[in-house]
Amino acid sequence: MNGDPKVNLSGLLRDYLDAGATAENVSVAVSSQVPVVKPEPELIVNPWDIVLCTSGTLISCENAIVVLIIFHNPSLRAPMFLLIGSLALADLLAGIGLIINFVFAYVLQSEATKLITIGLIVASFSASVCSLLAITVDRYLSLYYALTYHSERTVTFTYVMLVMLWGTSICLGLLPVLGWNCLRDESTCSVVRPLTKNNAAILSVSFLFLFALMLQLYIQICKIVMRHAHQIALQHHFLATSHYVTTQKGVSTLAIILGTFAACWMPFTLYSLIADYTYPSIYTYATLLPATYNSILNPVIYAFRNQEIQKAFCLICCGCIPPSLSQRARSPSDV
Repeated sequence: MNGDPKVNLSGLLRDYLDAGATAENVSVAVSSQVPVVKPEPELIVNPWDIVLCTSGTLISCENAIVVLIIFHNPSLRAPMFLLIGSLALADLLAGIGLIINFVFAYVLQSEATKLITIGLIVASFSASVCSLLAITVDRYLSLYYALTYHSERTVTFTYVMLVMLWGTSICLGLLPVLGWNCLRDESTCSVVRPLTKNNAAILSVSFLFLFALMLQLYIQICKIVMRHAHQIALQHHFLATSHYVTTQKGVSTLAIILGTFAACWMPFTLYSLIADYTYPSIYTYATLLPATYNSILNPVIYAFRNQEIQKAFCLICCGCIPPSLSQRARSPSDV
């Protein structure tokens, strides 16, 4: 009677290798007849991030020109130009923030870089919106107090506004860095990580308040412009049609300013109030991108349309002032 059966390992190994070779031959034969479908490569970079980075580059280039013009020309030190320079500087930092955000998202991924980037973006965009409000206040004062506007008191008030708006904006940008973020609790995230829902709600409500204040100020500006245009028409015996055209131009300019501001910022503001991190990110990108367009349009609306900045730009580029600029006179509609 035989004892415990012994397993022939060499025989099993030989049979296994023979079976493997046969299977390999079959697989080679099948693969030679059936075409191999390669899986589609996943997108390494989000196209929306590329668009935002491109917008940031355009924003930086445009506003850098405005900052250099105002910094290079000593004659552009009036309160109006200081506020335009503040707006350009804020938009320049916003553009740099969008570029840095793209670099950090794909090169240096860490919690610290996320907090620094979002802090810079929040602070710069807040300073941009506050600068727009400061420009509106300055335009209202320049029309309402036309006789006493060019005084030391106005310059002091302008510096106070600049300190307040930049101080407020920096504080808002420091909130995520100082701990008001959702990196530890994902459920508190807003549509823009790592901002919390409360932080985003405060920013949105603040924007709506600033927009309402700007709207009220521009309504008052429209009334003053219409009254000034009517007085000038009476003094120079202009026709009623000329008075109507001048007034219509001033109102149209203000409508473009407010309409552009609302169209760029309102979608993202309202979306931030009703949405949270569970919403698809495509909605966040689709509403955030128009907000960046406001920083692209600001130099065109507030800087490049200004006659003095146009003269300074021409002097820097070609060393001369075109006759069309030197002979042009301001009208009541240039608000």
